[in-house]
Amino acid sequence: MSSQPDRQPEEPFVRVDVMAAKKLIDGGTVEIIDVREPNEYAEGHIPGVTLVPLARLLANPQNYIKRDNVLFVCAAGQRSALACEMAAAIGYESLYNLEGGTTAWARAGLPIER
Repeated sequence: MSSQPDRQPEEPFVRVDVMAAKKLIDGGTVEIIDVREPNEYAEGHIPGVTLVPLARLLANPQNYIKRDNVLFVCAAGQRSALACEMAAAIGYESLYNLEGGTTAWARAGLPIER
């Protein structure tokens, strides 16, 4: 397990705020997976995300999580935390959860696609 400062000892992922997430995204090293439902996604999403509703991801994680360095996003951060846990359970280690989710992203004035 990594000793990154934002990683909680009991969590196999790093919680990131909006600005840290933007830095990861701008760096081009993370894949972004949005685990909300299609209707939520249609209302607005972070540019460049891949939509994989949580139930689908949990049913077949190997079909959707193909590498390390994944940033999971939902509306507020709870579903994406569960997605991080699943990714860790199948062996991935560089996992990020956007705290506050798409809601916090939009409130920060960052780009949203519809």
